Amino acid sequence: MATESGAAIGRLTTRADRVVRVKPRSGWALPDLSEMLAYRELLLILVRRNIKIRYKQTALGVAWAVLQPILGTVVFTVFFNHVAGIKSLKGLPYPVFALSGLATWNFFSIGLTQASDSLVSGAALVSKVYFPRMLVPLAAVLAGGIDFVVTLILLLVVMAAYGLTPGIAVLWLPVFALLLASVTVAFSVFSSALNTRYRDVRYVVPFLTQLWLFLTPIVYPSSLLHGPWRTIIGLNPMVGVVDGVRWCMIARFPRPGLVLVPSLLVTAVVLFGSLLYFARAERTMADVV
Repeated sequence: MATESGAAIGRLTTRADRVVRVKPRSGWALPDLSEMLAYRELLLILVRRNIKIRYKQTALGVAWAVLQPILGTVVFTVFFNHVAGIKSLKGLPYPVFALSGLATWNFFSIGLTQASDSLVSGAALVSKVYFPRMLVPLAAVLAGGIDFVVTLILLLVVMAAYGLTPGIAVLWLPVFALLLASVTVAFSVFSSALNTRYRDVRYVVPFLTQLWLFLTPIVYPSSLLHGPWRTIIGLNPMVGVVDGVRWCMIARFPRPGLVLVPSLLVTAVVLFGSLLYFARAERTMADVV
């Protein structure tokens, strides 16, 4: 018994010597990407959890991933095309035009809305266990990837019904999908960190998202804007993304062109600033969440 007790004490002492102290970095600094990579398995777990929670206890389940873009396309076609008389580009069938825009927009809007409140809603996890906090909003954004893929498949079905097929530009789709994810992460990271201090963010983000929808060429082609208005709307990073995804999926849609330049610049600036702000806010996040 004495020997076993001594061995137990020895094991406890050894474990006590291996305590890891986590200290925040001083000053402004970017998040440690190597640390986030080490927690990649946790990221996958959080993504799977968010996917399950999204459709848990719903009567239709994952069918909402198909119904949402279909209902949105029907509403846009009836009110904006038939009632308001807005036409798509180059005689493109309006349902195809609207659905291709919604495929991109739904990923952005849903990801931004859910990621903004992810740290506060996951306060029990954030305040008790250490891990890179950025994984929480990042998982909320990546969980929308399933819906994005489902909507693109639905778009292919609708295009086939109208006798349309993608062109060689479809090979660029992964590039624009990455750009879409970057834009969503850029704004989601900032809003999620800001929401831990100012809970007004959860009410402001849905309102701004609705306003942002009409500042993005979802229901109208960006070619309708000319002169300085086209330059101004080009500062909206979603313009280049939406036009880029449409170009990839629809052979008759023109290349985005120079509108991509301001979209890329704004995305890079916002992403860099958001990462800096999140890393600084993360120091006290567990105390205020």
